[in-house]
This record gives sequence, structure tokens and C-alpha cells, in this order.
Amino acid sequence: MKKISKLKKRDIIAGYSFIGLWIIGFFLFLIFPLIMSFYFSFTKYDVLSSPKFIGFANFQRMLKDRRYWNALKATFKNVIFGVPIRLVSAFLFALIFNLREHRVLNIYRAIYYIPSLVGGSIAVAVLWRQIFGLEGIVNTFLKAFGITGPNWLGDTRTAIWTLILLGVWQFGSSMLIFLAGLKQIPQELYESASIDGAGFWRQLISITLPMLSPVILFNLIMQTIGSFTAFTQAFVITGGGPLDSTLFYALYVYQQGFQNYNMGYACAMAWILLLIVAFFTFLIFKTSASWVYYEAERR
Repeated sequence: MKKISKLKKRDIIAGYSFIGLWIIGFFLFLIFPLIMSFYFSFTKYDVLSSPKFIGFANFQRMLKDRRYWNALKATFKNVIFGVPIRLVSAFLFALIFNLREHRVLNIYRAIYYIPSLVGGSIAVAVLWRQIFGLEGIVNTFLKAFGITGPNWLGDTRTAIWTLILLGVWQFGSSMLIFLAGLKQIPQELYESASIDGAGFWRQLISITLPMLSPVILFNLIMQTIGSFTAFTQAFVITGGGPLDSTLFYALYVYQQGFQNYNMGYACAMAWILLLIVAFFTFLIFKTSASWVYYEAERR
């Protein structure tokens, strides 16, 4: 018994020694910043001087801040329009790549996945700004047909759509997840449906979508969170303009915290964003019971 207890103690010590650095990093770089940001959200803190406790003043300030509401509007527009288009695009391309196995298709899969790897980079954002500039590729192409292109990034009606389009272009990761899910669907289901006379659309509605619904749920949640926290596109391409039409929430938090040195106000906004994301994530999970199919549960 003593030998066994000694072995157990050694195993426990060895286990904690392996995960010790991760635990330290978890508390040092996640839990501690969360606690401090929650405290700073109730203070007036400019980073350079000591924080002063002001209660709920930062949260009350949001109600009167016009730019804050512009940031919410731009962010919700990015989520409402960007997420569905991105998921539908990813799903359609996954269906195409799942039709037949071929070496060339593997190359195309890699090509369509590349934007997801580099789409959030500074270089791609700068390239996107050049593409939709006044003398960019898009307007040059339109000019060849005698059409005068608009100022895509300088017009409040079009600027937000260029950023949404950049987000849609990054559907590669969702596409690969959809593709992996499609390959897990038993082919016997399609064969049985074909024998019963079900066509492509019937199989899509009755087999593919229900069997793929857990994957759709995962992609929906991840894309929703990513759209709420979008930053690089607006920061590099438009800087939040024109007239705050592309002022994403995360960008406004950055401006208040690191440009205006209103760190207390920025922390308060960050916690509101956390609550917003948590609410919509909870809402998606709550409604998933009516449209997500789990084969194990049905058994």
C-alpha cells in the first residue's frame, strides 16, 4: 500500500510538473487580466496615473456616447450580414469539393483555405484597401466598361460592405470543417434515398443538413464570435471611417484604451462586449435543440 501511495504521489507530482507552466500562464495571462479589467471598468484610469473608483459612470457614459452606438451598429451589421453569407459560401464550396475525389481538388481546397490563414493579416488588409481604392482594380475594371466606380472606402453606403466582403473571403476554415462533416455522413443513407427516388435537393434537405447540423452549430458560433470581435480590417483599411460607418466595436475599444488613454472606459466596453457575445452564444445553444440533430440521442 505504501509503495502504491508513493507511486501515486510521484504520478501526481509528475503530472503537475508537466501542466505547471500552463496553469501559471492561464492565471497570469487570462484570469489575472480578466479580474483587473473588471476592476478598471469601475474606475477612471488613463494608464499613466493611478485608477480612481467612479462606480458605474463608465457604463452610464456608453448610453450617451454617440460613437459607441455607431460601433454597435457597424458590428451588428457585420454579424447579421457577414456570418450567413460566409457560412453559405463555405457550405456550397464544401459540397462541390465533396462530389468527387481527385488530386486537383486537394490543390483547390488548399487554395481556398489560404485566405483564412492570411486574411486577418496587415498585408492582406493593405492589399484590400488598394483593390477598392479610387484607382484600384475594381474601379479600373468598371472603367473598362465605361462605368465610373464609387469611392468604395470613402462612402458610408459602401465602406462597410467592403469589410464584410473581406470577411466572407475568409471562409476557408469553415469550408474544411463542413467538408470533414460531409465525409462523416454514411453513404448508405444516400444510396437508400436514391433507391426510394429522392433527388439531390431532397437528399440535401432530409439527409445532408440534419446530419451536418452539429457542424453548422459549431461554425455558426465560431463565426459569430469572430465577427463580433473583428478588428484588423477596420483598423487598417478604413480606420473606422467614413463617419464611423466601419467603426467596429473592438476598434473603438482600442481607440479609447490605447489612443485616448481612457482605459477604464475601454474595459467597461470590453465587458459589455463579453456579455453581448455570451448572450448570443447562449441564444444559439438554446435554439439548437429544435434544429440540431444528434444521432446518438435519437438512438
